Formats: sequence, C-alpha cells, structure tokens
Amino acid sequence: MPPRSKVAQLPPKVKAWLDQALVENNFSGYELLSAELAGRGYSIGKSALHSYGQSFEERLAALKMASEQAKAVVAVAPDDDGAVNEALLRLTQERLFTLLADGKGPLDISKVGKTVAEIIKASVTQKKYAAEAEARRAALQEAADRIGQAAQARGLTAEEASFWREQVLKGMG
Repeated sequence: MPPRSKVAQLPPKVKAWLDQALVENNFSGYELLSAELAGRGYSIGKSALHSYGQSFEERLAALKMASEQAKAVVAVAPDDDGAVNEALLRLTQERLFTLLADGKGPLDISKVGKTVAEIIKASVTQKKYAAEAEARRAALQEAADRIGQAAQARGLTAEEASFWREQVLKGMG
C-alpha cells in the first residue's frame, strides 16, 4: 500500500488554502505553491502538488458538469412531482441489486442493510410528498373554481371572475 499523500496530511486550514490557491491559479504555478508551503513549514514537491492538483481539477470539473446538467434538467423539466428523486432512488436500488447479484468482492451486510432501509425510507417520503403535492393542487383547483363561481354570482363579469381564479391558481406554480 502506497504511503499516504503529503497533501492529505496537511492540517485542514492549510489544505483549504491550497485548494483555494489551486483554483485561483487555474491549477498552475506548482513551484510557487511548493515554495509557499515550504515557507509555512510543509515540504511538498511540485510533482506531488501537480498530481494532487490534477486529481482535484478532475473532481471539480466532474462536479461542475453534474451541477450544470442538473440545472439544465430542472430548467427543461421542473420536478414538481419529485420525478428526479424517484428516478435517483430507482437507479440506486438497481445499482445495489447489481452489486448484490454479482457477488464480486466482500460486502458489509450491515451497511447494505442500512442502505436498503434508507432507500425505503426515502421512497416512502417521496411518495408522501407526491401525494401531498397532488392534494395541494386539487385544493387550489377547487378553491379557484369556487372563487370563479362566487365572483360571477356577485355580479362580476366572466373576465373579472377569470382574473381572480387565475390569481388563486398562481399559488400552484
């Protein structure tokens, strides 16, 4: 087993500074960073910093891409009913089942059990949220219909009644 990375052994504040410096320097200037760390009492060569920096940059790029994709999905298909969460739960269930079925490598059965329990709890919560959202939509729709009828009964024009009905339905958005 290879020795633990010198960067991983840095105190949290120094590592946070290093991460920030890497981002600010666009993942370059490793000699200067090595010299700065030496000035702070940490001997880490530019090659080790470059290796860490590459890995960090890749993780950051993957996270950024995932965030951008999630924003694009939400922009195109807002998740009012929790469909994205439901899909994520199903993917997690499928992946866990595949791991169990493959039987490759040791699995900590207590962790698997805990994960299954968390998935079930999340699924129940998701279904409860979807049912509550549907109930809210139905209640708003009913209120809007009643306001429209009441407005017309009190002498408002169909256009005025429609305006008030739409005001109530804005609560659904």
